[in-house]
Amino acid sequence: MAMSRDQDGGRSHGIKIDNISFGRMEEFKYLGTTLKNQNSIQEEIKSRLKSGNACCHSVQNLLSSSLLSKNLKIKIYRIIILPGVLYGCETWSLTLREERRLRVFENRVLRRIFGPKRFEVTREGRKLHNEELNDLYSSPNIFRVVKSRRMRLAGHVAHMGRGEAYPGFWWRNLRERDHLEDLGVGGG
Repeated sequence: MAMSRDQDGGRSHGIKIDNISFGRMEEFKYLGTTLKNQNSIQEEIKSRLKSGNACCHSVQNLLSSSLLSKNLKIKIYRIIILPGVLYGCETWSLTLREERRLRVFENRVLRRIFGPKRFEVTREGRKLHNEELNDLYSSPNIFRVVKSRRMRLAGHVAHMGRGEAYPGFWWRNLRERDHLEDLGVGGG
């Protein structure tokens, strides 16, 4: 399939492999990601956010619980909810609108985790402002995670172009990066 940002780009008749013709498709699903011939990711992000909302809804009792620490709730967000939302994000080229939708999603989850800001004297609460959420959430925001994953993919592609294998891949680094030791995954 020819992918292009141009409206009339990729107007080929299809691809022929081993005498089998594959016609031109407007869109198709590959490894759980919907690819479109015009390289639009709006529907993909909408689908990912829908998946994230469903996942968030399934653990909402945990995120709202006063029995769990804030750190544990953040780990639930980072390990259970975020991977479903960011699956395939390495290939996304985000517009400001899509970036805003991702941040709105993240802020909604963080507000559920951190709860309302309570005043000591009156004990009344109000929603946390975005700046307060950013201060409380010490990890990179969702947009920075997307950017770092895109850069990591670019690095892998650059290594492939030189015919080198990816150097320095160690199980220990994988465990640290993905916090697998927190889940009890061992290995040496």
